[in-house]
Amino acid sequence: MRRVLVTGASRGIGRAVAVAFAERGDRVAVHYASRRGDAEQTLRALSGHGHALIGGDLGDPEAAQRVVRDAVQELGGIDVLVNNAGVAPTAANRHPVADVSYADWQRAWHRMIDVNLLGAANLTYGVARHLIDRGATGSIVNVGSRGAFRGEPDFPAYGASKAALHAFGQSMAVALAPHGIAVTSVAPGFVATERQSGKLAGPDGDALRDQSPFGRVGTPEEVAAAVLFLASPQAVWSSGTVLDLNGASHLRT
Repeated sequence: MRRVLVTGASRGIGRAVAVAFAERGDRVAVHYASRRGDAEQTLRALSGHGHALIGGDLGDPEAAQRVVRDAVQELGGIDVLVNNAGVAPTAANRHPVADVSYADWQRAWHRMIDVNLLGAANLTYGVARHLIDRGATGSIVNVGSRGAFRGEPDFPAYGASKAALHAFGQSMAVALAPHGIAVTSVAPGFVATERQSGKLAGPDGDALRDQSPFGRVGTPEEVAAAVLFLASPQAVWSSGTVLDLNGASHLRT
């Protein structure tokens, strides 16, 4: 039994990851930023017992520190961190350079970098120091994006934040290996989460599915399965990897 902190676990990929860890007998701290009701639903979906609900805006460095502290207290320690929380592209934060004001440009960049990159970095620091101080091994898995590689012209801050998250994870893989801590990342393509259901059912749905030669988009459970493996002791030698999970919709060379 391990103690696992999953950020952004109120729904979507985060919920699927929390459920997957709980199904294998782990205790999970379900983190949420503002959707407490959804996070409570995730908590009810977890098998086993001893799970915890933890809130906090990861764009606030003090809140990020508090989330780690609360998870350690509620679970009795942390063995695995899944950095899943992030500000995702929406119509409200779309910011193509030719179409938005400088104020909106700044707002999008600050929010996405503060949460997607700095929030993950601050949580990684807290959990890594906790593991080092305990003299314990552990795993950290970052949830990045295909957009880090193929570009996000309407959401450049998102693509940049995820590319930076991948690079940060690789730096930490080298830094933390001497302490027995493995750090990996996954880079999902389009995933059929609750947030994307309207888009998939709309006029763009077929085009999104056709991005993959499989003729569909990914599922949260497929991402969760990859995270579960990368966080396992058997995957330590994968430390530093960035695993593509996009159904061959974008191939890197």
